Order: sequence, then C-alpha cells, then structure tokens
Amino acid sequence: MRLRSVVSDRPKPMAAVGSQPFLELQIEHCKRYGITEFVFCVGFMHEQIQAHFGDGSRWDVSIRYSVEEQLLGTGGALRNASALLRGAFLVLNGDSFKEVDLREVIGFHERKSAVNARAMGTIVLTTAANAREFGSVSIDAAGRILTFTEKSSLSEGGESLINAGIYVLAPRFVDRIPYGCVVSLEREVFPAMLASGEDLFGYPVEGFFADIGTPIGYRRFQEYMRERQA
Repeated sequence: MRLRSVVSDRPKPMAAVGSQPFLELQIEHCKRYGITEFVFCVGFMHEQIQAHFGDGSRWDVSIRYSVEEQLLGTGGALRNASALLRGAFLVLNGDSFKEVDLREVIGFHERKSAVNARAMGTIVLTTAANAREFGSVSIDAAGRILTFTEKSSLSEGGESLINAGIYVLAPRFVDRIPYGCVVSLEREVFPAMLASGEDLFGYPVEGFFADIGTPIGYRRFQEYMRERQA
C-alpha cells in the first residue's frame, strides 16, 4: 500500500532498481557470502516472482517456493515454509536491504548458540536517526536483546537501534509459531520469545540501510545502487 504510488503492477520485491528487480540484488548479495539455497515465501502476485526466478539455475542458486494462499504475516509465512527448512537458517526481508557481512552474522550466532542453550536467534540491528519510523531495540553489554518497542509506542524520535530485517534463527524457532495463523515476527513472535525466557541477540552494524517499502526508501536505495555501480 505504501509503495503503490510508484510501483503498482508488481510485488515489492520485484520493484525495478536499474535493470534488475530488488530481489535479484538480494540474491547477489547473499551469493557473495556463499549462500546458494533459497526458499522464497511468496503470496501477492507470486506468479511474477516464480516466472522470473524459476528454480534459480540462471543465477547458479537453488530456489524453492512456499506459497501463501492468504497472507500470513512475517511469522506465519515462516511457519508455512517450515517443511522446506533444514538446520539453522537465515531470514531476509524482501523489501529492505542492509550492507552486512552475512558470514560474520552467522558466526556470531553460532558462537552464542554454542554457549547458550536458550539462544533462539540473532537479529541484525542498525542505527536510525528517527526510531519513530521503525520502532527500536535495546540490548545489554553481551548483545542480548532486552526489549522491542514498536514505532506506534514511541513518544519521541531520536537515534536508536532498529531491526534491519535480517535474522539467523535456530531450527526449533519455527516450532514456536502457530501454524496457519496470521502472525508477525516483529510484533508477536520475538517479544513472546523474550517473555518465555528464551534469548535473542542483537548484532549492531553501521553502514547503509534502506526500506524500499516507501517511495522515499525506494528512491534512496536506487540512488545508493547508482553511486555504488559508478
């Protein structure tokens, strides 16, 4: 809905950035760090995504699809794809981009999991100048996440850590999500994990971040890619 004024004929991940859809750039970013097996959680206009990417062989990757007949939210989409997941897995939003070394994030998660049986996942964090646009996350000195504050609950803006939309999650994580329900990872699943005594860790990273789900964020990412390619 937020992006419809500039992208109305395709799902957000297929928004054009130069000659490529945004999702293709996500694949290329993952490939730089040796990630070649993908599961796409798709719903709205999923036929366009499947027609463009197929099985992924054109990019030397493997792509499988988890199709939602009705939109299930970020948590419900992940639960819907659970049969296609093996071991610990990486999750990336289809409408945001963060420049980050994914190998380092995975290594951080593995180190935390090796010494903490309650570790359920690692969330990449970035600094935003106005947290009211995104909501904020607080962590302790060890990187353990203490609180999530939704943007609607923030009385003031200001610089803060926010969720960058990249997660490394334990295999048992999806078992905590109800099947066939509309569930949000950010608003429901993550806070419930903390409330039940499980641990989530934050991995703060400086550098470029963009949410292409708004016309301003979409233009900002296009400008970033033009500058990087130049």
